[in-house]
Amino acid sequence: MPEGKSFYMTEDGLKKLEEELEYLKTGRRQEVVERIKIARDFGDLSENSEYDAAKDEQAFVEARIVQVENMIRNAVIIKDEDVSPDVVSLGRTVTFQELPDGEEESYTIVGSAEADPFEGKISNDSPIAKSLLGRSIGEAVVVPTPAGDMNVKIISVQ
Repeated sequence: MPEGKSFYMTEDGLKKLEEELEYLKTGRRQEVVERIKIARDFGDLSENSEYDAAKDEQAFVEARIVQVENMIRNAVIIKDEDVSPDVVSLGRTVTFQELPDGEEESYTIVGSAEADPFEGKISNDSPIAKSLLGRSIGEAVVVPTPAGDMNVKIISVQ
């Protein structure tokens, strides 16, 4: 992960990252250290799969701590007042309809650090978001997808 890359997110997204970092440093790190201590008691470390698994988990936790710290350090907070209320932007929920007569779909466009498609939060780096960003209510937009272009009309921005 590049050190100087900006991570766009909402205030809520930053708060969640700060909470995750706190948990990783105070809770998860200690849990892994305890697992390593227990695994050492199982005998020869060269043939101890419990020890190997605990050390792998420790490496994962430490890497995630570095990643989250970098994301927090390079966070760019998205504020609603920065953009017109009719324009699709980060932090906004956009509802669109697939043309000519498809169902309406709604997504909140967030930074990659907050993206969770299962909760309707898509990354600003996704093809859908890239096509919709900067567009206004009522505009027809072509969204490239792996299955071919999708034509949509923006219904609302919140």
